Amino acid sequence: MGLMRTLAVAALGVTLAASATAQEVPRDPNFGRGERVSGQPFATRSPVIAPHGAAATAHPLATQTAIDVLRAGGTAIDAAIAANAMLGLVEPTGNGIGGDIFVIVWDPRTQRLYGYNGSGRTPRGMSLAEMRREARRRGNPNAVPSFGAASVSVPGTVDGWFALHERFGRTPMADLLAPTIRYAREGAPIPQTIAMYWANNQRRLASEFEAGRLQEYNNARNLYFCQDNCEPHRQMPDGHGIFRNPDLANTLELLARDGRDAYYRGPIARTIDSYMRRIGGWLRYDDLARHEGEWVDPVCAPYRSVEVCELPPNSQGVVALQTLRILEGFNLREMGFLSPDSLHTQIEATRLAFADRAQFYGDPAFTGFDVSRLLTDEYTAQRRAMISNDRAMPPPPHAELRIDGDTTYLTTADRDGMMVSLIQSNYRGMGSGLVPDGLGFMLQDRAELFALQSGHPNLYAPGRRPFQTIIPAFALRNGQPWLAFGVMGGDMQPQGHVQIIVNLIDYDMDLQAAGDAARYRFYGGAEPTGDQPDGVGFVAMENGVPPDVRAELERRGHRIRPADGSFGGYQAIMRNPNGVYEAATEMRKDGTAGGY
Repeated sequence: MGLMRTLAVAALGVTLAASATAQEVPRDPNFGRGERVSGQPFATRSPVIAPHGAAATAHPLATQTAIDVLRAGGTAIDAAIAANAMLGLVEPTGNGIGGDIFVIVWDPRTQRLYGYNGSGRTPRGMSLAEMRREARRRGNPNAVPSFGAASVSVPGTVDGWFALHERFGRTPMADLLAPTIRYAREGAPIPQTIAMYWANNQRRLASEFEAGRLQEYNNARNLYFCQDNCEPHRQMPDGHGIFRNPDLANTLELLARDGRDAYYRGPIARTIDSYMRRIGGWLRYDDLARHEGEWVDPVCAPYRSVEVCELPPNSQGVVALQTLRILEGFNLREMGFLSPDSLHTQIEATRLAFADRAQFYGDPAFTGFDVSRLLTDEYTAQRRAMISNDRAMPPPPHAELRIDGDTTYLTTADRDGMMVSLIQSNYRGMGSGLVPDGLGFMLQDRAELFALQSGHPNLYAPGRRPFQTIIPAFALRNGQPWLAFGVMGGDMQPQGHVQIIVNLIDYDMDLQAAGDAARYRFYGGAEPTGDQPDGVGFVAMENGVPPDVRAELERRGHRIRPADGSFGGYQAIMRNPNGVYEAATEMRKDGTAGGY
């Protein structure tokens, strides 16, 4: 213990001695790290090679569950649903059946991609005027509250599961939910990173309740945050034990027995309605009963030798496509990996795409805007021409176009060639802080992402879908499936997609190294919530970016921040020309990749 304690302290760059003259020691990102004898030196492991099926998720138990389904003859969709259900139990800090879902599926039978938008709408009984009154009451008249009943929209995940299963599933839904039901009753392991986020949520939600900004907190406290006199395995996880959620087991058993309608028209919907009425919320039974997800066509755009595909708004996937289209006009390979020129160019392209996101993105049923206009050669060339190699541009101006009218990612692939890219979220951390009586899950706070400024394309309205940050991704090569991948984490998601593709295509990294490589994250641009840009914004960078590169970027006008732990979580499956899969996850999360 003495040696480990000394190493841990030294790695943090602090001293045990209490001295007035003690100096802080700069942190060396390589301190204490072992050496790889193959592959990229910064990669944490090799990609998993799998001839028959593969899965990559944010928790080992979810990956194991998916592989078990695939081995038993289930499709990639079956495996994805089973893994997603398990993640709702073991990673409620990022997802659950109180949230929304987006999916891209490659179907080998029809040889095409399918997209699914499983986002819910706002309560029809809450007007814009009422939302603005609630925002004023909560202290910020320009923003939808981050937590509490005003932030809740209809959860779309369960509807998405059943829609996807009906089209692409083979294994009975009861069999897919059975592993999670069993672990919810007996106890499931909660590893270090998830436990850390769990504790962060407890502090944040307790503070919201104490400040009078959360209508009800006892249910969440009793389910997720018990710290004293707890039932066995119900204590708040600390990264060393297991957690039980029998309420969630009961809810999943209802779904296994009665199907989708148990959630949207049956006892679950009635419980949510009663709970919302009791605490003074707005979501109602009728909002749930009227919910329908939407099959959509993915939007694809070329980048060098591949075609990258995302889902259209109300999600932000086209940001990644637009960034890549701008970058295609630059020789990033010649600039060099993590060079000032390469990073400067990527950051500037990101800023341009984010400016357009703030101006145009919203529920297309209300905006009527065709995002493919942002991907044309002419418009891309106009935006690309704004990038100067020697200086960060001022806040990008609005485009000359007019409008006419915390997350989990997983991927699976099966023996038949079906590949699934799935992302699912409650939005900010665990969600709204509201746990309906006895159901075992928290409702999302996705409505926080609406704007309240009149005329904004993402303006709050009853029955409207909010702007969505969650985006699954896919890439084709010569018209055939090549890569199912994603990077979780709010605004980091499209930036992460770009960095993964650039690492694979421009810098020839393998699937694991592409995710483990040091990342940057841009903050402070204009937002779909109506927030205005903070000058040139800020760029957080992981420690793997050398100090001299940071200094040169600052000389060019970028405001650089140190690593803040918010660089997402990556999973990916690649299909090689011989039909063999490679799967990867990364060290930033608790996940694993597996195959057979």
